[in-house]
Amino acid sequence: MSRLKSAFLALVASAAIVAPAVAQDFAITNATLATGEVRDPIPNASVVVRGGQVVAAGPNVAVPADIRVIDGTGMWVTPGLFSPLTDLGLWDVAAVDESNDRSAGRSPFSAALDFSVAINPMNQHIMSSRAGGVTRASVIGYPSGSIFAGQGAIIDLGADRDVVTRPRAFQMVAIGETGGRLAGGSRVAAHALLRNALREARDFGERSGIRGGELRPENVRTGDDLPLDPRLADDATDRGTDVELSRFDAAALVPVVNGTQPLYVQVDRAADILAGLALKEEFAALDLVLVGAAEGWMVAERIAAAGVPVIAAALLDLPERFEQLASTQSNIGRMVDAGVTVAIGPFMDMEQPRYAPQYAGNLVGLSRLDGATGLSWGEAFAAITSIPAQISGQGGRSGVLAPGAHGDAVLWDGDPLEISSAPVRVFIDGVEQPLDNHQTRLRERYRNLDESQLPKAYVH
Repeated sequence: MSRLKSAFLALVASAAIVAPAVAQDFAITNATLATGEVRDPIPNASVVVRGGQVVAAGPNVAVPADIRVIDGTGMWVTPGLFSPLTDLGLWDVAAVDESNDRSAGRSPFSAALDFSVAINPMNQHIMSSRAGGVTRASVIGYPSGSIFAGQGAIIDLGADRDVVTRPRAFQMVAIGETGGRLAGGSRVAAHALLRNALREARDFGERSGIRGGELRPENVRTGDDLPLDPRLADDATDRGTDVELSRFDAAALVPVVNGTQPLYVQVDRAADILAGLALKEEFAALDLVLVGAAEGWMVAERIAAAGVPVIAAALLDLPERFEQLASTQSNIGRMVDAGVTVAIGPFMDMEQPRYAPQYAGNLVGLSRLDGATGLSWGEAFAAITSIPAQISGQGGRSGVLAPGAHGDAVLWDGDPLEISSAPVRVFIDGVEQPLDNHQTRLRERYRNLDESQLPKAYVH
């Protein structure tokens, strides 16, 4: 390929990602349908999408005569996968600091860190995840300089520049082994720091008039959940002597204390989970989400009674840390049986969101082993679609194929929970997405490699 042609194709690809495509009206017919709800797949069903939204899904759906029809015979149609917690778009090469925005250990700020500003829409991890059927995700980095990681964002994985659908959507804090290390070497310090920070935020909110406000409508894609820029809340520059947070960090935690911004709590040990749940005794409005919960099965009834959802790894049974000593592959199944709402995750670093169907399928297989507790097919698929969406505040809008939901549809060549199946077409908001990425281009390059021009060293 000539340099001129290569440059032209690169320019075309760049232009394609800059200009958002117009939503398409289409129907997928004669396919096996998984709606994302906790139910069995539906054979010979159809999905109709108009104006970027689902208008009908199920068997015996009347397909309008003026709409483009995609024959799904022998295939499956599902909602797009929703990753409940991931670092997509925040790093390119983990070992290269300049390309890695997942942590900010030397920053003077903590809770105020806004990860939405660093998300790269052209990141290869986003592209490969999209090719794997992932259409939406909650993105955050790691706690590093403080127990607070900062504020995560909700994104779609569409091939355009406008991927962030809600910045500052949630806050994340670590209070287990990681939190103890960051706070001064002990869980005791982590809990003291967390409670002090929440009290500071509550007092600062009352003094400045910041209340956190009502969450803005989902389709409002810019701005802040706070009714007032916290840096302009008042004219005071002295925060007093008995404080740990900057004004910016304190203001960022105001909606957490008021319950208008969820607090994701990174915790694994059963005792730490109970300590996290006890936060609501002092701060009743907290909207908690547990992340990790490797020993969650031991206190599942307490988690269920508190109504706190969990994001947990599917098959963790080889403890890497002391706080995971009681981990078991049956963790999620036991928590679900106890009434806990559980999503499969998080997907950070090498744990890519496109692996979610494999983990969900393994939980289905686990349910067939004597002495183990897994999930039904419907429960497992919901754990990577509708339940993550629900935890992220997108319930009914994402992770489901139902009237009024986003037109996020994935057409698979087989059962999506089988490792041999793969997406063949992906739609986000009714727009068909490209599935090519660096991995697919490498595959095509070496599939039929021309060996006639090999260097002399390759001649035998």
